[in-house]
Formats: sequence, structure tokens, C-alpha cells
Amino acid sequence: MPKQLTLDMAADEGLRELLGFLLRSGRVSGVFTLSRLGAGNPVAYSLITDPAGLDAAVPLFPLMPANMGKQLSRLTSKQAAGKPVAAVLRPCELRAFVELLKRNEGSLENFLVISSTCGGVYPTKMAAKENIADRIPAYWDAVKQGELPADLRSACAACEYCVPFGADMTLNLVGNEHLDRQCEITLNTDKAEESVQGIEGELTETPAGADVPEAHLAKRRAQRAGLLDEIGGDAFDVERVFGNCIGCRACSKSCPICYCEVCYFESGGSDHGSQYYDTQLAKSGLARVLPDTTLYQLVRLFHVSASCVGCGACADVCPADLPLSAVSLKVAGAVQQAFDYLPGRDIEEGIPVITYIPEEFAGMQ
Repeated sequence: MPKQLTLDMAADEGLRELLGFLLRSGRVSGVFTLSRLGAGNPVAYSLITDPAGLDAAVPLFPLMPANMGKQLSRLTSKQAAGKPVAAVLRPCELRAFVELLKRNEGSLENFLVISSTCGGVYPTKMAAKENIADRIPAYWDAVKQGELPADLRSACAACEYCVPFGADMTLNLVGNEHLDRQCEITLNTDKAEESVQGIEGELTETPAGADVPEAHLAKRRAQRAGLLDEIGGDAFDVERVFGNCIGCRACSKSCPICYCEVCYFESGGSDHGSQYYDTQLAKSGLARVLPDTTLYQLVRLFHVSASCVGCGACADVCPADLPLSAVSLKVAGAVQQAFDYLPGRDIEEGIPVITYIPEEFAGMQ
């Protein structure tokens, strides 16, 4: 049965204390987490090996400059971590990493995974226009009360999976009225229990739990319904939704599930010769110079929908402000429901594209 470690300090301070303990005690050799970088205080994912470096660490800062699951995949796709490392991931980042592991795009060996019930993050574009740190007090006040902080990334506000699957440790944040004075950490695995032996804190047999209040999830479902309404609910016009796509491919580059080394749409195979344009001009007297933007978006959805974790990275980086979060929720949600598949739920669960079940869709003939 899981146990709970309680540190008598605010959640963010307690997590840094835990990470420092793990480094100083030699339980881990490094920590992957968000960290501030010099002037202007931008944040980026960093590998920290010196406990003093944790002074700049901000593991719970509500910003996701990239999906860390993809970053860990890149770091371990060629070789597993040689020494124990603690990684602090949000639930969608952990789920993305698990989906990539199923594709042999990385290794979980020697990782101690720390996650939390997630209050969501702000859009990265907001960080370019204002100091996110000014919003922190209001953010944590909302999380503590089980409310949705204002102006979150739309995908976060609509996400129902804010409790992590498969983490060694889970910080209890959403709806936890004590988070500004106590750091409550559920120890889900034997590895987690062994790693905290000797830390100054209270270890109890019966954890308070890291569940999210149902009222909070209801708010997220309402946000999800509103987001889907923006593209027309159950049916949407793909030409209208994708009409402003400029073909930059930023969505695929930021998506943690897109991992192909060479994308077809960036290869010569997707180029059109003059005959194509002649045909289009003959039909209507007009030929779009970026002819395959809608096709690209549809193929991208086809490739990632079964394993989309709804992190919203695609919408966050889109310069044309396409409603990609809403589209992903709609299309990925339908595909995942059809296969009764939740990405990242279980590392042993095969992904639908490589799993054959004869009874699947039997009632759809």
C-alpha cells in the first residue's frame, strides 16, 4: 500500500528539499527539472548534478516550454541513463514518455519518476509578453481551492487526466488546502520508499491520497465541451479549421508523439511539379502555393491520434492560432474511445496501431 511523506514546508520548497536530499545522499546522480536561466528568468528543462544548482530549480513553475516526455526520449533513445536520475514530469509529459517507450524511443531504466496532480500551465506565448512570476500567487491560490487558474493553456483547462499514471512519487497539489505549508508526497513504489529513507519528514502508512476532487474535474469537462464547441462540436469543417495553416510544421516538431526522423511532408516526395499547378489553374484559375496544408494536418492527426496525450503543445506553438487543441481533443478522443485506449495509462498496454483484436469493431459491420 502506498505511503505518504509529509515535509513541513510549502509544496514547491518541499520538492526542492526532496531533490536536494536525493542528490546529497547519492540516491540519484542527477535531476531533470525546470530551472531558471540567467537574466530575465526564462525557464528550461535542465539536468542538475550539483545540489547547489537546485537553487535555480522551479519544478512546479506553471510553464511547459516543451513536452519533457519528448526531451527524455531524445536523451535516452540511443542509450539508457547509466546512473540513477530523478525526473520531475507533469502527468501529460509522463504519459507521452510512456507512449514513446512503447515505440522503443527511449528508456526508463535508472529513472525515479516524480509527478503531481496538475493545475495546468500557462501558454508559452504569454511568457513572452509578461512576467509569469507575477501570476504565481493567484495560480497557487486557485490550485489550492480546486479551481482552474485564469488564462491557462486551453488544453490544460480541458484536461481530465491531471492525476499521473505510473509515477514513483506523486505530489498532492490540486484541491490540497495545505500545499502552502505542507508538501504531501505519495510514495507509490518500493523504489520511492527506499529513496527517501533518512529524510527529515513524517512517513505515514495511510496517505491522504493524490486524487483530484470531482468538482474540479467537472470544471475541466465543462471547459472541454466549450473548447469543442469552438470548432463545431461533433462535426467540423476541416477546410475552415485548417484554412489558415501556413505549413510551418511547428505542431509536429513540438508534438511528443511525432518522432519520425524524416517527415514525409518535409521530403521531396511531397513536392508538386508544374503539372499539378497547371491542373489546378485549369479547374478554377487559382492554385494555392501551399497546396497540402489540410492534407498535412489530416495525416498528422492520423499518425498521432491514438497516442495523443492532449498536452496542447501543438496549439501553443502555432503561429496561425489554429484550434489544434480542440481538434486533437475531438479526433484523438474518438479514436481512443473506439479502441478503449488511454495513452500512457500502462506501459504494458499495446498501442492500437500494432495490436490486433479480432473482436474489435465486430458490432460495426
